[in-house]
Amino acid sequence: MPLNALGTNPITLAAPGHNGDDFVLDMATTTAALGKVEIYEREKLPIPETWGVNKNGEVTTDPADVINGGGLLSLGGAEATGGYKGYGLAMMVEIFCGILGDASYGPNVRKWREPGRIANLGQCFVAINPDAFAPGFRDRMSDLMDHCRGLEPAAGYDRVLVAGDPERAHMQECDENGGIPYPPHLIENMNKLASTLGVEPLKTV
Repeated sequence: MPLNALGTNPITLAAPGHNGDDFVLDMATTTAALGKVEIYEREKLPIPETWGVNKNGEVTTDPADVINGGGLLSLGGAEATGGYKGYGLAMMVEIFCGILGDASYGPNVRKWREPGRIANLGQCFVAINPDAFAPGFRDRMSDLMDHCRGLEPAAGYDRVLVAGDPERAHMQECDENGGIPYPPHLIENMNKLASTLGVEPLKTV
């Protein structure tokens, strides 16, 4: 019986605030992206129980189980923790990006590690002029984001963020450091690949 039916099916929304303070959401409809599972495997760390299943469809904390014949869980994990909602969102993306445009969809999409055939991935882009609805969109957008940032953070956290804040902070960190920080083992793996391909290794600072 087939185990996998849908991909990570990401959803993105960008909405402008004032002075470049924009809301920029970019999220998978799985609890975690496959690339994150691969990072945990390289670092030999267990993954949370809501991330994926093994080849038998059983929830696992071993990232290798997910990568080698298993699969990712929809956003929320299993049914008891709301995974059906992530499943519904993933189906929505599949309808807009695959079925609507006659692209590959569901189990017909080429697997991540099968480069031998054309992926035929569909995309759906929607551009909306907010001024066509009502004036003052940026004012309301900035007001909502500032309100959320002003909320009392949960115990153990120092502030509340909105989508786009972590990325802006990371961009500033990269600018200040003069480069993008990578874990040493990742640089080592990338330089091994560079050697195999006969290209220059990464330059570190």
